[in-house]
Amino acid sequence: MPEMPGVPRDVENVDMENCVLKQKKEGRDCMGVFAHISKKLQTEKLHFSLLDPDEVDLDTVSDIASTIEKAGSDAIMVGGSSSAVGAVNDKTIQSIKTGCSLPVIIFPGGWGAVSPYADAIFFMSILNSRNPYFITKAQALGAKAVKQFGLEPIPMGYLVVEPGETVGWIAEADVIPRKKPQIAAAYALAAQYMGMDLVYLEAGSGASSPVPADMITMVKHTVDIPVVVGGGIRTGRQAASVVKAGADIVVTGTVIETTDNAKDVVSTLVKAVKEEL
Repeated sequence: MPEMPGVPRDVENVDMENCVLKQKKEGRDCMGVFAHISKKLQTEKLHFSLLDPDEVDLDTVSDIASTIEKAGSDAIMVGGSSSAVGAVNDKTIQSIKTGCSLPVIIFPGGWGAVSPYADAIFFMSILNSRNPYFITKAQALGAKAVKQFGLEPIPMGYLVVEPGETVGWIAEADVIPRKKPQIAAAYALAAQYMGMDLVYLEAGSGASSPVPADMITMVKHTVDIPVVVGGGIRTGRQAASVVKAGADIVVTGTVIETTDNAKDVVSTLVKAVKEEL
């Protein structure tokens, strides 16, 4: 989840030659990550796994990534804390990519999270933040590195829904009340009209329950862009409910990082998202 500013990146000293492997082995040479996602969404709902460099072990993250891919997840997002910046972020992403061929997308906690080793970055704006830093300034600070690293930016409107948990506090968000789906729908439509490719409804990492179904449904009926939902999704039943309500992409993170049986956990979530349960 978005945090305060990360450490600066030394763009000039990155070994870009070793970044060329980004898409070649995945077979996505002629198709960007968002195009790849959009094509898959024509026939199925998607599950993204979120890994926080602060919560995973570098010695095992490659195996975790391999397990996630075998379980059927569609992409791996990297981020979620203030530690997901600089060398820590780079090494985590590199390790993930040695273990799987899934698209790796940065889920930035600050502009220091920009890494040349990922395939894409969610270029996100927290639209219901009270602090302009989280709406446009962090994006301006990170834009040059995104361009110089050759990362694919995927513009996304990010909305923090009650309870919001840590991200709501850090991002100084006017969290959207759970009983006010029309507010979420208004923000989501604004995101679409500002040219964003995705809208993300976030209940917060560790939330006691996911974003309400009626809010997801109203947002889905209001916008023409894919709806991403995350936070508080721990079980297959919850994932299935979120999809039934209208989510196009379901994100789970905490439940993957805290289990000793990632394959079964992810497989159950993926089957629920793909409506195979």
